[in-house]
Amino acid sequence: MTKNIFIIGAKGIPANYGGFESFVEQLTARKESQDIHYYVACRRDLSENKADTYEYNDATCFNIDVPNVGPAKAILYDVNAFKWTMKYIKKNNIQNAIVYVLACRMGPFIKHFKKQLQQYNGTLFVNPDGHEWLRAKWSMPVRKYWKYSERLMVKHADLLICDSQNIEKYIQNDYKQYAPKTTYIAYGSDIVKSTLSTTDQVVTDWYKKYNIRLNEYYLIVGRFVPENNYETMIREFMSSNTDKDLVIISNVEKNKFYSELQTKTHFESDSRIKFVGTVYDTELLKYIRENAFAYIHGHEVGGTNPSLLEALAATKLNLLLNVGFNQEVGKDGAMYWDKDNLTEIINNSEKLSTDEIKKFDGLSSQRISDAFSWRKIVWDYENVFLAGSTK
Repeated sequence: MTKNIFIIGAKGIPANYGGFESFVEQLTARKESQDIHYYVACRRDLSENKADTYEYNDATCFNIDVPNVGPAKAILYDVNAFKWTMKYIKKNNIQNAIVYVLACRMGPFIKHFKKQLQQYNGTLFVNPDGHEWLRAKWSMPVRKYWKYSERLMVKHADLLICDSQNIEKYIQNDYKQYAPKTTYIAYGSDIVKSTLSTTDQVVTDWYKKYNIRLNEYYLIVGRFVPENNYETMIREFMSSNTDKDLVIISNVEKNKFYSELQTKTHFESDSRIKFVGTVYDTELLKYIRENAFAYIHGHEVGGTNPSLLEALAATKLNLLLNVGFNQEVGKDGAMYWDKDNLTEIINNSEKLSTDEIKKFDGLSSQRISDAFSWRKIVWDYENVFLAGSTK
């Protein structure tokens, strides 16, 4: 008997960007069980296929229209997607479906939908994501909404699937009054070398454009937001002795945060620091990771970060901010820094022998292979879906 899984919260598939989008892409593309059918909500304004429904990766994708209502657009998208889902379930009398909501945006509305879902013996799964309510980009009222919404999502979920063990502990501790049912399934990555080589035009053009030399740069990849500790990483790098560059791949717009960084650090006076914008070519980005001297990771908020997994899989040496989220992923395959000693860690990393760097490289690659391969993640999800909420 087919298990119908409705996924709400990703922007849609096909996709090669964004954590949830890449997750849904992999989950559907690598499906093993013939007893599962996926339905995936997609935002029509971002969808490559404008039809109301279409098939992709053997999944039924349903396009959802969302008016541009500012910051509330993402909430309305989830609500409209759940409305579509319930209409479809009722029309086709689908019993025992699972609705899997990614992130905790629609908390004030979830009780209403949960009641409807229960009439068809359906089950509500939720991925609580990271600590969205801690992100500096949100105003205090928005942060309060996130926390309130998260509480309601946790309260009404039949199962919370956490992609970080630290997030699972947080859910169990902060919401113990609801006795939440949780399980841990990580985010995934793969250890597959880039198909590009040094002589490929796209490679030579990119390195020449920014005057960057192979293996002679530290790399940062991530959203350009304060909680990813750009100020600390830039300031500490500027104090280091290295003659290597600091290459920053991020969606940098010369906004208020960028201006504040300039004022606080005067990074433009240091020729080693290079903001190079975004790289959407996944093979090129993988090549850039593989040929960095080291990757610096400053993410502090949230669960298992996709860019960290990709760095551990591809980059020889990884320097991670010393917080629980990063430690649980990197373990002994990385070096760790605190906010007042990154300069020292950078200087020390340059004293490592080739064999020591090779050992870090081997440990980090093995860590991804053992715990974070997409094959394992998809297998874990399919087991949970087929078991319903009884796991």
